[in-house]
Amino acid sequence: MSVLVGPDSRIVVQGITGHQGTVHTRQMLLFGSRVVAGTTPGKGGQSVEGVPVFDSVQEAVDRTQANTSVIFVPAPFAKDALLEAVDAGVTLAVVVTEHIPFHDMLTMYHYARSRGARIIGPNCPGIAAPGKSKAGIIPNVVFRPGRIGVISRSGTLTYEIVNGIKEHGLGQSTCIGLGGDPVIGTTFVDALPLFEADPDTDLVVLVGEIGGTAEEDAAEVLRSHFTKPVVAYVAGRSAPPGKRMGHAGAIIARGKGTAASKLEALRAAGAEVADFPYEIPDLVARTLKERGRR
Repeated sequence: MSVLVGPDSRIVVQGITGHQGTVHTRQMLLFGSRVVAGTTPGKGGQSVEGVPVFDSVQEAVDRTQANTSVIFVPAPFAKDALLEAVDAGVTLAVVVTEHIPFHDMLTMYHYARSRGARIIGPNCPGIAAPGKSKAGIIPNVVFRPGRIGVISRSGTLTYEIVNGIKEHGLGQSTCIGLGGDPVIGTTFVDALPLFEADPDTDLVVLVGEIGGTAEEDAAEVLRSHFTKPVVAYVAGRSAPPGKRMGHAGAIIARGKGTAASKLEALRAAGAEVADFPYEIPDLVARTLKERGRR
């Protein structure tokens, strides 16, 4: 098994004829993903990397039975793109686009949820299950099939940590890049139960950062509802209050959302905590050995 994506994922790329859409469609195909359609209004009938282009998501779904969308549409049009995908019956939408207004994302989140669809992102690298499927922009070369789940708020840290796990001789079951905006479609609290239920995941690596309470909320799940070992890292230990550090959601406000408070909560919940990203592969290997897992 895998989490959210797999061999049954049939991907439609919204904005496929743009530069980013074209480049990452090629990479998804090389990863082994089933990219069955793309959309750009007014460019129906064309093809990109052998993938047929349609004028609308509804037409793409009707013709190809697409069930997963990857959205590369610019921020001013991302809300309409997401609503169109959900109306067409897509059940998983990966929103790579950044700079989406918060109020647009609130509308997108509640509309998708009301229709039984899930959003990953926005401002995220997507999701990948090595050997099965990838929906998003995570580099292909960092992966190796295995039994380590990864959930991360940071794209570049995701790449570094996943690659480190691979170089340590281990592999990943599924990797989810949640996105770094204050309002996102899938949180740690949403993702952890999916990995708990996945028989092909033995351990989860949780990568957080300053800002908000996502990691403290995750710690509550670990404490009461999660049985698998967790290795955690929180970026931003030296970040000053009131300064945004990269992501829109990575800001310490009124003394809340600090790395220290998050690390304390995760340790108290039983997670093994790394001080630096390069420590994670060793912690993963040691924890698996102690638990008698592969």
